[in-house]
Amino acid sequence: MGNGFGEKLRAERLERGMTQAELGKDLYSPSYISLLETGRREPTAEVIEELARRLELAPKALEAWSQPISIGDAEYVLAGLYARQAWDLRDYPLAASHAASAAQIALDSRNTSAWWNMTYMQAECLMKHGDLKECQQIIERLMEHPMARESVGLAVRARQMLATVYQRQGQLSAAVDQAMEAMKLSEQLPKSSTIITGALRVLIGALAESGRLDQAWSYCQTLVAQVDENSMSQLAGEVAWVVGNVAFMRHDYAEGVKHHERAARLLSPANDIELWARFNKASAAVRLSSGIVEPETLSAIERAELAFSIVSGTKSDELEVAFIRARWLYLTGDIVGAVEKLREIYAGRSELAKHTAGEVSLLLGKSLKAAGDTEEALVHLEEARTAFATAGAQDRVQQALDAILEIKLAQKRAASASKAS
Repeated sequence: MGNGFGEKLRAERLERGMTQAELGKDLYSPSYISLLETGRREPTAEVIEELARRLELAPKALEAWSQPISIGDAEYVLAGLYARQAWDLRDYPLAASHAASAAQIALDSRNTSAWWNMTYMQAECLMKHGDLKECQQIIERLMEHPMARESVGLAVRARQMLATVYQRQGQLSAAVDQAMEAMKLSEQLPKSSTIITGALRVLIGALAESGRLDQAWSYCQTLVAQVDENSMSQLAGEVAWVVGNVAFMRHDYAEGVKHHERAARLLSPANDIELWARFNKASAAVRLSSGIVEPETLSAIERAELAFSIVSGTKSDELEVAFIRARWLYLTGDIVGAVEKLREIYAGRSELAKHTAGEVSLLLGKSLKAAGDTEEALVHLEEARTAFATAGAQDRVQQALDAILEIKLAQKRAASASKAS
């Protein structure tokens, strides 16, 4: 097998937002495409020609990937193969380690493009595992590299990931700034590039988390127009998921349901059960944030819990799904159950992004208030206010302040009534 054929095939496929099933449609099975991408099967001339047609590449470009390789190249391919296998098994720390080894081999061989690919994969693995600080350091190093200055696409991808890292750390203003810069750079790319789609999704997420919902919704319209459902069903499903999230957050229930139903139709647990788990988690979360308590919301919670029990998500995934369950308990009137669940989540809040930890403190404060424990409620509500202020989520700061004021006004009235009697 040639130097990185499978890796480059996978990169070209992902850049177009295609699944293995979509690339192989009607001719090659997803498992065969997987064998090609992991280097366990060599392509014939006919396969190269057909894949080139589907990826809109010149056949000679694919043929160049299949040239004889050196011993150093073989070591690189082997390390990359181990990284992909660990990724497929969702062992992200191991995948990050193998990707780092492959990157070092490429660096020693002065293969800059291979070094970039494996270093970027290492960062992806670290982010998947929740090692956000280390991921941030690697991405900042990639952004400073000459390749990021020479290639707009690489610069956009790096800034997208950095924006996501900032968002998960609760640094929402920084996330918006990086996502905006990625969008600005993406204007230099062809209008059909799926890199633009990725940049839009990250920007919408950062804006929505920051409470800038009208601005996020405006970008949603651009995002919908960017994707053709017929040619890229998986990507279209992910877009519908994002748009539905924002609609729910804007309290536009009908639009939210419409887009999430479309996402549920286009996304398949058979293709990517982890993605399916995250979709159901997000769908349940935004429904509950909009106060929508109905059987479909509970079904989404149960699907997320089941899917994450299969794929073994990160500790933060586990806590976030538990938080969604706690919110369901609170909204359905099970205050005792909500407090119990929230105390468990609160104990592990260091695993969560600052604004998510703030949400836990806010709901715990509200639940304790409902249970009549106003003094402890004030402690957690003040924690929530501080966390939201740090994250730059001003609308949530106001919610925490409103809850604090309600308690203090009630205490003041009670004190006045006590004096009067």
